[in-house]
Amino acid sequence: MQHDLFSSLDSFLSVPAGSGGLLIRDVAGQYRPAEADEVLLAAQQLLAAQVRGSDLMDSPAVVKDFLRARLGTLPHEVFAVVHLDSQNRVLDYVEMFRGTVSQTSVYPREVVRDALLRNSCALVLVHNHPSGAARPSRADEVLTQTIKQAAALVDVRVLDHFVVAGDSVNSMAELGLV
Repeated sequence: MQHDLFSSLDSFLSVPAGSGGLLIRDVAGQYRPAEADEVLLAAQQLLAAQVRGSDLMDSPAVVKDFLRARLGTLPHEVFAVVHLDSQNRVLDYVEMFRGTVSQTSVYPREVVRDALLRNSCALVLVHNHPSGAARPSRADEVLTQTIKQAAALVDVRVLDHFVVAGDSVNSMAELGLV
């Protein structure tokens, strides 16, 4: 849940030693303890800012941290795409499809269409497994190859497909599956 009580990460500050948490400044300028969802949202925004514009190949740890924070604890599957420019810098992260606890429907046509609209040169595919098993399934492998072939028709490369499960993030490229 996003709160209107803060407008940016600047409203967060460290609490003096011994008080044990983060405070958030409300619209009246008063400080109150931050709720867990506010801390998570702020962390996701900070990681997204670090990822956007960064060279994906030079900062895989930051990307994996972002993906863990964004998808690792979701109770349902989400399929997302990281759009990259010609220098493999992150243009955008887009959650395209949402599913159930065990599957989501992904449409390669829509992935390619979105890549063209964003003028992407390359893509990194991402989805989560709420079951906790980060190992790509055979269906994940087939989907990756289908999207890779469709994107190649319009000169867009698929560089990787990450599978996130809790704290684990597997790269299908590192596993030799892309």
